[in-house]
Amino acid sequence: MSDASKKRQTFEDPTAADLQTQPLYIVGLGASAGGLTALEQFFQSVPTDSGLTFIVVQHLSPDFKSLMDELLAKQTSITIRQIVDDTPIEPNTIYLAPPRKNLLLEKKRLYLVDPEPHPKLFLPIDAFFRTLAEHSGKQAIAVVLSGAGSDGTEGIKHISRAGGLVLAQEAASAKFDAMPLNAQATGLVDWVLPPQRMPQNI
Repeated sequence: MSDASKKRQTFEDPTAADLQTQPLYIVGLGASAGGLTALEQFFQSVPTDSGLTFIVVQHLSPDFKSLMDELLAKQTSITIRQIVDDTPIEPNTIYLAPPRKNLLLEKKRLYLVDPEPHPKLFLPIDAFFRTLAEHSGKQAIAVVLSGAGSDGTEGIKHISRAGGLVLAQEAASAKFDAMPLNAQATGLVDWVLPPQRMPQNI
C-alpha cells in the first residue's frame, strides 16, 4: 500500500454523535491567481456530509471586496463562513480567510494575526499550513491550487513532517501553475490531481 493510500481517510454519513467523537480533519486550501475556478471545481465534488472542515486562504488585495462566498455558494450547499478573530471551527463547513491576515489555529479556533510590517513577501498559505500542522498533525490536509509564485511550498513541508496529507493541482488544469509545480518539486506531494478529483482522494 502506498504512503498516500495509508494517509487517506474515508468519511461516510457521519451522525451527530460520530462528529462529537471523531478527530477533526481539517483541509487547508491555498490558492492565488486562477484559484477561484479551481476552488469551484473542488467544492462541486465535495459531499455536504463529508465530516471535513475546509479553510481557504487566498491572495487578496486588502481593499478588494471578495465575492468568494457568493460564488462558491452557487457550486455547493456546504455552509460557508467568513473568518473573524476567534472563530470556532466545525465539520462540514467552509471558512474563508480575510485579505492581508495570517491565521493561527488553536484548540479548534481560528485567530487573525497581522503580518510583519513591510515583509519582503506576504505568504499567508505557508503561515497557515504551519499552524495547521502544529494543530492537527496527522489530521491535517494541505491542498495547493492555482497560483503564481511559491506560497505553500514551505508550508507543506510542515504538513508532511506531521504525517498529514498533501495534494497539489495538476499543472495542466491550473490557470497559473507555478504554485502547484513548486509544491510538487519538493517531492512531498501525495496526490497530483485536477481539483474535481481531489475530494475522492482525501
